[in-house]
Order: sequence, then C-alpha cells, then structure tokens
Amino acid sequence: MDEPIRVPVEDHIDLHAYPPGAAASVVEEYITAAAEAGFREVRVIHGKGTGVRKAIVRGVLSRHPKVAGFADAPAETGGWGATRVVLRQPGGATSGGRSPCG
Repeated sequence: MDEPIRVPVEDHIDLHAYPPGAAASVVEEYITAAAEAGFREVRVIHGKGTGVRKAIVRGVLSRHPKVAGFADAPAETGGWGATRVVLRQPGGATSGGRSPCG
C-alpha cells in the first residue's frame, strides 16, 4: 500500500485535486490539521457544479468539533464555489449552533 501524501496545511484547500469520493475525509482531516496549525479561518474550495460536493463539505463542517461557523466565501475568493470556515480557538466555547460567519 502506498504511503499517504503529506500536503502542507495552508489557509485554503482546493478539492478539485481530490477524487469526489474522498471529499468528506479530506475536509475532515484538513480542518483538524488547520486548527492544530493555529489557523483561525480557512477556505474550502469545492466548486460551483451541481452542489453535491458543497453539500458534502457543509455536512462535514456542521459536525466537526473544530468548526465555529461557516458561510459562502466572499465573491472575490470564490463566492458560492467556496466555503469560508471559522475555526474554534483552543479553550473556546464548544456549544452552540453553526451560525454563518459574517
């Protein structure tokens, strides 16, 4: 079996580089790694398409304990083809809903 490929954690991830079936696990691992790296906000680029990948991304984000909120990215950084994600900070609140960031 091949070793996993290590990718540097940046303030965004473009899911176009991954097979569609891997979207959920890639986002899950990316959010965890980004939070551990100290990012306060990241962007997940899922594309506009039919909305299937966006729905998968939003489902993962709504359940991820490191996510404080999310919303469509601003128009200049992808609009509805990307999702802006605000990450919880260490020691921050862990309860409440997933209100859109604004």
